[in-house]
Amino acid sequence: MENTIFSLIPPLLAILMVVLTRRVLLSLGVGIISAAILLADFSISGMFNIIFGAIKGLFIADGEINTSNIYIILFLLILGIITSFISISGGSHAFGEWAIKRVKTRTGAQLVAIVLGIIIFIDDYFNALAVGQISKPITDRQKVSRAKLAYLIDSTSAPICVVSPVSSWGASIIALIGTILASHNITEFSAFSAFMQIIPMNLYVWATLAMVFIVAFKGVEIGPMKVHERRAVREGLVADPTKPAAGELKDDLQTSTRGTVGDLVWPIIALIAGTVGSMLWTGIAGTEGTVSVLAIFENTDVTKSLILGGLFGLIVTLCFFVRQVFVLKGVNGKVFRKGVWAGTKSMLPAVYILLFAWVIADLIGRLETGKYLAGIAETINLNPSFLPLILFAIACIMAFSTGTSWGSFGILLPIAGDIAAATDINLLLPALAAVLAGAVFGDHCSPISDTTILSSTGAGCNHIDHVMTQLPYAVMSAVTAAVGYVVIGFTGSTVLALLTVAVILIGFTIIAGRRSKDEWRETQVD
Repeated sequence: MENTIFSLIPPLLAILMVVLTRRVLLSLGVGIISAAILLADFSISGMFNIIFGAIKGLFIADGEINTSNIYIILFLLILGIITSFISISGGSHAFGEWAIKRVKTRTGAQLVAIVLGIIIFIDDYFNALAVGQISKPITDRQKVSRAKLAYLIDSTSAPICVVSPVSSWGASIIALIGTILASHNITEFSAFSAFMQIIPMNLYVWATLAMVFIVAFKGVEIGPMKVHERRAVREGLVADPTKPAAGELKDDLQTSTRGTVGDLVWPIIALIAGTVGSMLWTGIAGTEGTVSVLAIFENTDVTKSLILGGLFGLIVTLCFFVRQVFVLKGVNGKVFRKGVWAGTKSMLPAVYILLFAWVIADLIGRLETGKYLAGIAETINLNPSFLPLILFAIACIMAFSTGTSWGSFGILLPIAGDIAAATDINLLLPALAAVLAGAVFGDHCSPISDTTILSSTGAGCNHIDHVMTQLPYAVMSAVTAAVGYVVIGFTGSTVLALLTVAVILIGFTIIAGRRSKDEWRETQVD
């Protein structure tokens, strides 16, 4: 069953189940079972052994503890506890009161989330969780739905990381490009120069970033997002109270009335500074030879940095909690145990989904679904001018099916290099850009993607609500990018492709913006 069309069954089944049932764990469970059955050649006992082995592999790999996965889970739990104690100390309430005096519109609240998403570009995991924690008090006060916040977070995390050379993504991609250039004896430009030239060719990134600004300024609501935004404006419910959402504190915690903005700001600053500092430290430690910014981010240990930064942020948070208890007398110290449990419990839904997603991703990897899709790219025999479009589409399908953009471009970038070298070497950079763009788009739309899960967690949004509300915007951006790749393929002009993307988005803004304005008028009248 490996590396055949049957390998597509588990991811497609899981995704179809998610759409039909809206139950993530059930859908992922069905996908896991179907993948294990295929791998075990329909042996029931073999299926259970494979699933057990996959679960064990999440924590123990090659006889050693899998620290990467454990660190991510611990970071999620630590973030939940930080959020809990920021709330107990009164920081969330004080920050909300401070922000509402300065951010007076729904547009302004959304712009805060967008700008933060662009600024915090070091790593997509950290971006998704940190931006959510800072933005929620502001967007909640301005009645921006959590679904909208999750969309803004997701659309400014991976897209920024994939075009930033100084990020965990950029450093790894540059290393891959270097290998591709060396294998084809290309010396006209370096790997870094190639990456910089690829940046404007990543049309999905620019379409997506343009789209979030269009949505924020024009109030464009399409598809399921209308329901969430109207409920937020009419009823003041930023999230559906009947649906579970990770990252939300459910316990009735005692909160201090003497909290200040600093009770939220300083723990978040400590979290960011601790994480970035740890990334620099682990990057320097892992670099052999000449130490450069690029080398640091190529060799940094992201997950270890997350846990170290999280612990530093937690220590600072607890210092402010102690201040509230013993100095300001704003809260009773007995709430400590309840705060730890409430914060931990708030992150458990995200942890469960992440564990299931990791298991199915592992099994899909063993089925070699990605290799099968990559093989299709190599066998397609069309006009070379369509190469960027074809690679964009295959990268989309691969990332959507496997839930990983990293895995997708890790497999497809070398293949794209081989195809371009064999057909038209002038299409090398557009082909690589199309793979990166397609992988990010597929990752955006996939309900089994870890970055999608963490974006909904950071925003405190139901996971499936985030997937379904983001989908129309992501598809619109992808269609726009696809047209641009046709232009690049036939003209070789990046400028002309970007102008094409801009024209399509302007047309979309005029049509959708006018319709949304009329609908909002009806909403206000109602």
